[in-house]
Amino acid sequence: MQATTLVSRTADLFDQGLERQSGAALLRFGAARRRQDDRTGWSGDGAVAWLDAGRGHVWSVGDAAAAAELVLNAERERPGAIREFTGPRGSDELVGQRRELTDVVEWVFRWTLVEPPVMRNEERVVALGEEHHEELIAFLGAHSPAHSTGPGSADVSLWAGIRDADGQLVACGALSSLRDSGAPLMASVATDASRRGQGFGAALTAWLTRYAVREHGFCTLWQISDNAPAQRLYDRLGYRDEDHCVSARIVGAA
Repeated sequence: MQATTLVSRTADLFDQGLERQSGAALLRFGAARRRQDDRTGWSGDGAVAWLDAGRGHVWSVGDAAAAAELVLNAERERPGAIREFTGPRGSDELVGQRRELTDVVEWVFRWTLVEPPVMRNEERVVALGEEHHEELIAFLGAHSPAHSTGPGSADVSLWAGIRDADGQLVACGALSSLRDSGAPLMASVATDASRRGQGFGAALTAWLTRYAVREHGFCTLWQISDNAPAQRLYDRLGYRDEDHCVSARIVGAA
């Protein structure tokens, strides 16, 4: 594994121009320059990393070998404080040569700067307020128990849904935000299990994407790598597919 030099100044996250390169959009959108003073970051030869101290999570982008070394160096520099990490695909294998890992998940950070084509049923999407939170909790519990974000989360700026002719919720989704930068992140899109295949999820995803692009200039989301239907949908809606990531927990970390 190549040697790297730790630099504990967040400004150095941007001194290599990685945020402008293909495969490094997680840095471009996820590590806002405006939070340089209160974020710990490291820089190496062709990679950068930054710490989400609340989660004990190190994020990294760039060359897989350099990123893996930054994760290991961060763990050595802050013993007991690093519990998990995200890096470019392949960095898990390199970290795993020296530390035991668990819960390894390959995923794609996807993003778009343009409004998507209009989807069938998109005109049926409506915004949902706090008065609908109990309904959303029940719906997500029944149709998407592993949802990433729930009603009432401080990171969520908007919930939206589609109802059938009887007024029953058939799909829902949220616009959340990336913790460090506040960038819009689509989350918890779910469809009634008995109504899947009718385009409700596509309509809701397109509507939320359009809203985010108009309000913020872009939209981001996370896609599990082996989710082929989601990949086809995001391709159709214009989401970029360049940022292949992996996340893992470090066994024995506090």
